[in-house]
Amino acid sequence: MITVNPDGKIMVRRCLVTLRPFRLFVLGIGFFTLCFLMTSLGGQFSARRLGDSPFTIRTEVMGGPESRGVLRKMSDLLELMVKRMDTLARLENSSDLHRAAGDVHFAADRLPPGAGLMERIQAIAQNVSDIAVKVDQILRHSLLLHSKVSEGRREQCEAPNDPKFPDCSGKVEWMRARWTSDPCYAFFGVDGTECSFLIYLSEVEWFCPPLPWRNQTAAQIAPKALPRVQAVFRSNLSHLMELMGSGKESLIFMKKRTKRLMAQWALAAQRLEQKLGGIQRGQKQILVHIGFLTEESGDVFSPRVLKGGPLGEMVQWADILAALYVLGHGLRVTVSLKELQSNLGVPPGRGNCPLTMPLPFDLIYTDYHGLQQMKQHMGLSFKKYRCRIRVIDTFGTEPAYNHEEYATLHGYRTNWGYWNLNPKQFMTMFPHTPDNSFMGFVSEELSETEKQLIKDGKASNMAVVYGKEASIWKLQGKEKFLSILNKYMEIHGTVYYESQRPPEVPAFVKNHGLLPQPEFQQLLRKAKLFIGFGFPYEGPAPLEAIANGCVFLQSRFSPPHSSLNHEFFRGKPTSREVFSQHPYAENFIGKPHVWTVDYNNSEEFEAAIKAIMRTQVDPYLPYEYTCEGMLERIHAYIQHQDFCTAPGPAPPAAHGPQSPFVLAPNATHLEWAHNSSVAPGSWPPAHSLQAWLAAPGRACTDACLDHGLVCEPSFFHFLNSRDAFIKLQVPCDSTESEMNHLYPAFAQPGQECYLQKEPLLFSCAGSSTKYHRLCPCRDFRKGQVALCQGCL
Repeated sequence: MITVNPDGKIMVRRCLVTLRPFRLFVLGIGFFTLCFLMTSLGGQFSARRLGDSPFTIRTEVMGGPESRGVLRKMSDLLELMVKRMDTLARLENSSDLHRAAGDVHFAADRLPPGAGLMERIQAIAQNVSDIAVKVDQILRHSLLLHSKVSEGRREQCEAPNDPKFPDCSGKVEWMRARWTSDPCYAFFGVDGTECSFLIYLSEVEWFCPPLPWRNQTAAQIAPKALPRVQAVFRSNLSHLMELMGSGKESLIFMKKRTKRLMAQWALAAQRLEQKLGGIQRGQKQILVHIGFLTEESGDVFSPRVLKGGPLGEMVQWADILAALYVLGHGLRVTVSLKELQSNLGVPPGRGNCPLTMPLPFDLIYTDYHGLQQMKQHMGLSFKKYRCRIRVIDTFGTEPAYNHEEYATLHGYRTNWGYWNLNPKQFMTMFPHTPDNSFMGFVSEELSETEKQLIKDGKASNMAVVYGKEASIWKLQGKEKFLSILNKYMEIHGTVYYESQRPPEVPAFVKNHGLLPQPEFQQLLRKAKLFIGFGFPYEGPAPLEAIANGCVFLQSRFSPPHSSLNHEFFRGKPTSREVFSQHPYAENFIGKPHVWTVDYNNSEEFEAAIKAIMRTQVDPYLPYEYTCEGMLERIHAYIQHQDFCTAPGPAPPAAHGPQSPFVLAPNATHLEWAHNSSVAPGSWPPAHSLQAWLAAPGRACTDACLDHGLVCEPSFFHFLNSRDAFIKLQVPCDSTESEMNHLYPAFAQPGQECYLQKEPLLFSCAGSSTKYHRLCPCRDFRKGQVALCQGCL
């Protein structure tokens, strides 16, 4: 009978327990080794592309010693593991002979024979050793080839002293110190050598001249431009709603709105197509990136859609998407940073490198959040392509805030300004800032039958309050004017609440809770009055109420609200003063549809209520807020606005060429001379221009409105000369050219004329009691203030 030492038996069992995890570990090491070899060799061979030399050769050589060292270490490790596994296998085989019968089945089921595992490990080790030798031969050959090539080009990889590229040497110095700061440089082939710096700075960026020994064929042969596809009006918006995506309450709201207005968009397209008379319209490729809906910007709007939050921005974006799509252009819609990066071709890294491909979009519509995201991830490409960007900007951006240097020096810098764009690239919700472009939105247009039904079904004593959030009802003093209103009218509210009535809403107000848009429209069609509490500013709801036959009553602000005295406007890139809750309704619509009164004056407020009850009004919607009006406006912008290839000419010097103006017969202003040729490329057409001298303290925006005209900043460069002042019979004892958003202007006393030095600072906004500003004004189409009479 064979006896077994108990201590030895315990030791064998412990070894067997640890043997299986150890085998798995060995197999894992083997798998990792194969992956490493595949990756390493795959990189070596895939890097050998036509035109990459000497970039990739140097990259391979740099990685050569490290690769060989790793392979040797892994081979040695496997050999050591083979020896240890051989010992354990012998120990396992010995213990199997003395194991009890019950243990034999366990061992046979759980542990494969040690010899089979040993053979596999030995085979892996041999393969690693063979591959290591082959890799070593390849790398040595590459090193030899590179040494021959680099000796002939070493002198050619020094930063050139070329006056056409003054920043080249400085950029090379920066790359030496910082090229590892962003992985995108390695992505483009930078490996720490002088040659890689110069190739990157001359072929990816543009700070250095092309290297003569590089193959420039690929760079010189530009891809053939595809034939321009003509845009065709669309009437079915089903595909657009697919492009808009899903998953957010804000997107669901936008899609519902688009679907509800589909028939009106289709009818508007037919009308505009007839008006344009078959004009050729090239199809644009357009990216629409709604930055405020991205998770990276916080997306504070989506969670509030169903809780009475502001919907104005989503109304506008839904209508912008619909208009662009109906006009027949190609659209991509993104609401995430990842989608934006993918569509732009952003390289991996931290955003310091240019895009990996030419920008595939003719236009990009975004907001301030999206603008910031693009700047962070497009590198130098942002500066190259920013002329294609259109920024949807509700409250506007004035030139003094847009010009970075000027804003910093003169106290106009805010969190939202200083982008150095052409101010016309900012597009507003209402036409309150002529320095910007008016984008707008649409309100539902009623048929004549619907208008008559509304007139017949109106209640003469029903009022609806403008305000869906309970916070709006916290206005101090509201009880006073609401109690007056309650004497004459039944007051209705649409304030959101979850379980119980908001305490801010007085008991005599009939609160319907938050209503879906169709039900809210029905409420407006019954009501006589739509009353605002002073906030929110400039939303779409008052226009919807007026379109449904309501009178809009709002508060007059004294003093006017602005960034100087009101928290809401603080930090916004505008100095505009707001004299009422809805200045557009007050100034462009007015009585009998809009009444603006002092709510603190009880007598004035009560008199207004009585007058409104006696007044009969029809539903009214300005043309520029119809589907056709918006289509017409955006069509004109896409056809004629070009901030990339047609920048405005530099302002002439003080004694430059004569202006093409003549003094009007009544000697009050300048007009475009009939015998002067129209300035080529000018839009709006220059013949619509009139030049007026504003009174001291008046902005050009107001001076033009005083004469029934609109200020047109694109015409400033025509007036920016001493000759324009002389023709207006303004004596200029001296003329200076400076950076100032109020110039060109005339100062008294002193009889000094000032011209504008920086075209980006031409501004309709801004005034000073020191200056008579020289203002470019133009006519406009009835119901379409954004376009002059000859702009289509």
